[in-house]
Amino acid sequence: MELSIPPVLEAFESDRPDHPMVVHRDREWTRSGFGERTRRFANVLLAHDVRAHGAFGEVPRWESVHDHVALYLHNRPEYLEAMVGAWKARAVPVNVNYRYVADELGHILRDSRAAAVVFERRFGPTLAAALEQASAAPRLLLWIEDGSAAPLLRGASEYETALADADPTLPDDVVRSWTGDDLYICYTGGTTGLPKGATWRQADFLVGALGVRHPERREFTSVDEVVATAGNRLRCLPAPPFMHGAAHWNAISCWFDGGTVVIQGSAHTVDPADLVQTVRDQRVDSLLLVGDPMARPLVDELRAHPSALPTLRHVLSGGAVLSPDTRAALLEVLPGVTVVDVLGSTESGRQGVARVSDPTDAGAPFTPSEGAVVLDAQRRRVLAPGEDEVGWLARSGRVPLGYLGDPDRTASTFPVLAGVRYAVPGDRAQWLADGSVRLLGRDSVCVNTGGEKVFVEEVEQAIRRHPAVADVVVCGRPSDRWGEEVVAVVELRDGHEVSDGQLLARAGETVARYKLPKVVLRVGHVVRSPSGKADYRWAREVATGSTMPDPAQRRGLTP
Repeated sequence: MELSIPPVLEAFESDRPDHPMVVHRDREWTRSGFGERTRRFANVLLAHDVRAHGAFGEVPRWESVHDHVALYLHNRPEYLEAMVGAWKARAVPVNVNYRYVADELGHILRDSRAAAVVFERRFGPTLAAALEQASAAPRLLLWIEDGSAAPLLRGASEYETALADADPTLPDDVVRSWTGDDLYICYTGGTTGLPKGATWRQADFLVGALGVRHPERREFTSVDEVVATAGNRLRCLPAPPFMHGAAHWNAISCWFDGGTVVIQGSAHTVDPADLVQTVRDQRVDSLLLVGDPMARPLVDELRAHPSALPTLRHVLSGGAVLSPDTRAALLEVLPGVTVVDVLGSTESGRQGVARVSDPTDAGAPFTPSEGAVVLDAQRRRVLAPGEDEVGWLARSGRVPLGYLGDPDRTASTFPVLAGVRYAVPGDRAQWLADGSVRLLGRDSVCVNTGGEKVFVEEVEQAIRRHPAVADVVVCGRPSDRWGEEVVAVVELRDGHEVSDGQLLARAGETVARYKLPKVVLRVGHVVRSPSGKADYRWAREVATGSTMPDPAQRRGLTP
């Protein structure tokens, strides 16, 4: 038997109905209460014929037989309700970046062919503008009250009223139709190109992306086995926006371990002080961040205002790796915590993990996950550990089917070699002789300067080592001499000054001289996605002088 999401969550509800499922500020949703609301939402969708309209295998692997539900929300319990409720209706939720302007939002709605949209009232005007571009309007629009007093969107219904009028019990035929072949779709951030929807079977997603396995490291054989082995004590806090894959992956993983998802008090920004208070007040034992841009402000907050967090046991990073310096800093300000750095992507799931509890081991490499390999530069063979060649980090086994609606990109990113489908999300890597993986960086943002390839993430980590640097994004720009030249767009900490020579000297301690930036540009704030991922399009525009960041925008944390 292969698992899917709805029956497992329904089984947990039957097992311990009063156990908390979601906590937000001073409110708590029990498993039974959360389950009822998700079933009501599913019935709202079904009443508008938002469901599956075929069986798996009837269409090519880059297509979907399901209707899709766009979730256009900040972090709030309704995001998780709508996500789970969509799957219970055998529709598929689609994550939407709430910072998108109308044209970008319109692209997502068209590309996903969204049949329904759930949105916060404040986003109604942007959604209205996006819908004007749509060739076919969604069949259902549901708005959630957020206190914004934005004008109501014509034709939209209020979310709570729709749930109150819906039946709390699902039709038997729908429940019987749940299957591991039902899809999970996650849109990439689009920071280096147009967002793309990576499409997984739920059964593959649970194992390949979330690592859902029996404690004996085998796959589960039944829903009852999942419930029986769950810990039921985990309280996790996914700090990034739920529209980022790492955040809702963490939430689902927590539930599959019988745990409780805690949502931070501040819904519109990742506030380090609010995170610390939420961890302390809600007795959180697992905190998820996304790389250095989210971890470093937390370290700064704990250094400025030390706080005992006795329940916190794990700090995880997903979606972007941590630099060794940041790993060590987290262990310094959070003694007794284990830092779990997860290497992976929307397109690949988990490819490796580094667990560190001792600051002296902060540079520990990634241990490859099951199915992780390095392909050669031509993507024709699997390299052996210890080969010097720089190849492509890849994964086989339970990997995505493809990109929604895009056969060409599906063939490129998910090639089939000798009958085996691989996920090759675009990261360059070396497979070291000891079996560990050395990650070099994303090829799409690699700079080819003077005939040498420079992976920008490596240079970013080197520059961040200087204590005056608050944030940095590295990119390339055209150069008559070099073809491309490396440019660092740097944000300094308040009250700090540093010369270019000092920055480059510190960075030169860990990277070769040819990789160092030819130009250092200082900006008031580095622009990032809400999850903290680098916006390389913005950085290139700054580097070429075609734009400058909005001076009112806070670094990577403002919606």
